[in-house]
Amino acid sequence: MNASFGIDHPLLATHDIEGLRDRLISLGFNMTAIGRHPWGTSTSLAMFDGCLLEIMGIYDETLIDEVPAGEFCFGRHVFEHLQQREGVALSALHSTDSVKDAATAQDAGFTVAGHLEFGRNVTLPDGSADRTKTTLALMPDLDFPRLSFFLCQQHRPELIYVPEWLEHPNTASGIKGVTILANVAEQETLKTKLRGLYGDVSPLSGGFFVHTANGQISVQTLDAIEAEFGTLPSDITDSKTPSIVAMDLGYHDANTFETWVKKSDLRLKTTASGLFATQPEDTANVILRFGTCLV
Repeated sequence: MNASFGIDHPLLATHDIEGLRDRLISLGFNMTAIGRHPWGTSTSLAMFDGCLLEIMGIYDETLIDEVPAGEFCFGRHVFEHLQQREGVALSALHSTDSVKDAATAQDAGFTVAGHLEFGRNVTLPDGSADRTKTTLALMPDLDFPRLSFFLCQQHRPELIYVPEWLEHPNTASGIKGVTILANVAEQETLKTKLRGLYGDVSPLSGGFFVHTANGQISVQTLDAIEAEFGTLPSDITDSKTPSIVAMDLGYHDANTFETWVKKSDLRLKTTASGLFATQPEDTANVILRFGTCLV
């Protein structure tokens, strides 16, 4: 299971949530039906043990200022980033105690705008009905808004990590890391912030990385990232702020995963390190990289 400050779920914001959901299903992901938040965002999830892949759209622009956390409006944040381009607009870090973890994050130099509580109705595999309870602690970053975080505490994890929902036809096992695009000057600021939560940083080609309770956060220059993934879309490279441009996901069985790759509606390629990866244009400007070595 994930622990506090581990990678939980970057929010992959898209203009076409139905189309992206269909493409991920074609690759063998077990995606939830599209749901709705009270602040105007729509969502579909691929659930794993302790983390999830979440894609998000806007279903009602008139609701984006609803349910604020202090001065921060979750829906407006996602909406405004989508007006610029698709991609990760906000990222969740796992929390086992949102109040305590928010205080730790604040001591490390993060801004905590406020807390937000919500729930959703669920029907369990045995047909019984129940309701989740979730608390978010919102941590907007005014300097690097696409690297804003929030802490996510599931008070009833048994209604989230249901064994039947964690099984994916392609044997996917969950998120194992993210890659942030940042120039050298921006990296110095990010080192200071990430050290506050994760301790020492380690060198990496074109940057550095930190270990979280669930996977690695890598920060690299454009040249280093393109050496692995190939040329990034101009939507990303023209951006004036650091952002998550790739996510790593593991799978258990290579033969099964390759079968799904061959029949998928997604155009997967092989990276310099020999791993499968999506074309960023197919997955909302974020490359999804897959491999058994990422399990």
